[in-house]
Amino acid sequence: MKQYIFRRLFLLIPTLIGITFLTFFITRFVPGGPIEQTLMEMQFSSQSSTSQQSTAQEGLSEEELQNLKKFYGLDKPILVAYIQWLGKVVQFDFGTSYRYNESVWKIIRGRLPVSLFYGIITTLLAYFIAIPLGIYKALKHNTWIDSFSSMLIFSGYAIPAFLLGLLLLSFVSQYMPSIPINGFTSDEFDSLSTIGKIIDILHHSILPLICYTVGSFAAMTLLMKNSLLDNLHTNYIRTAFAKGLPKRRIIYVHALRNSLIPLAATFGHNISLVFTGSYLIETVFNINGLGLLGYQAVTERDYPVVLGSLLFSSFLFLFGNLLSDLCLATVDPRIRFN
Repeated sequence: MKQYIFRRLFLLIPTLIGITFLTFFITRFVPGGPIEQTLMEMQFSSQSSTSQQSTAQEGLSEEELQNLKKFYGLDKPILVAYIQWLGKVVQFDFGTSYRYNESVWKIIRGRLPVSLFYGIITTLLAYFIAIPLGIYKALKHNTWIDSFSSMLIFSGYAIPAFLLGLLLLSFVSQYMPSIPINGFTSDEFDSLSTIGKIIDILHHSILPLICYTVGSFAAMTLLMKNSLLDNLHTNYIRTAFAKGLPKRRIIYVHALRNSLIPLAATFGHNISLVFTGSYLIETVFNINGLGLLGYQAVTERDYPVVLGSLLFSSFLFLFGNLLSDLCLATVDPRIRFN
């Protein structure tokens, strides 16, 4: 087991290098980079016409253009620049954001608690709803309760989270104006008491948590139900019934443990989402988490933030896959890492 974990952790290094180098390479050639953004801001600030825009770029001397490239770190070959960036990353220096003019790692740390809050609560809600509901649906298979709940679950699974967010925003803003529709806290958050701050955060979290949870628990519920149904029709369960074991013990001890294996396989992926958040939901509700940070970095060509966010999320995703394997080994005694 230890050797397997060490091998997987060692393989994280070349995988992360490949992901970040490919992204680093792409950022050098996509249009609308930081230099183009700076030139456009200069043109708009001077309120020049179309004919004057060309003279604005021509007005920059070659020395000024080189200084601009040096400022953004674009004056070196790709391989040299990437090696220098990688050397800084080892020291937890992800560079400085073009937009915020702050350390990328500092920005990520500032946004991380928001994504952690939504991610942890969403994961807990999804598991606490999906597992009991999946068990109940399996035991009530082909009844009206199973059919009605399946209709609701499939409806929730079919609606994209961001679309559900837009529908909730339209409905709440018209019929329930007392519920906040954007942001993580209110403007007077700092002046509230501790209890008031908790209530304020929960008040603002109602709509985003609905969007986060609906898609997650829908898929997990169906997975739990189908897995338990498959195990209830296996030979070892029939043997247990034939031996006269209590039905509750057969279902909740023997069948349930094997039925949790598919959910354990997705646990690591859910952990990565806990830390990185959802850029679509955070964009819809204007929540300052890691998801919105990554989306804004891409649209505004803030490449240090793009690379820092990608490295952080990729590491969590790869680590989550390792965690899923370990969860599988814990739940399924047939799996051994020799």
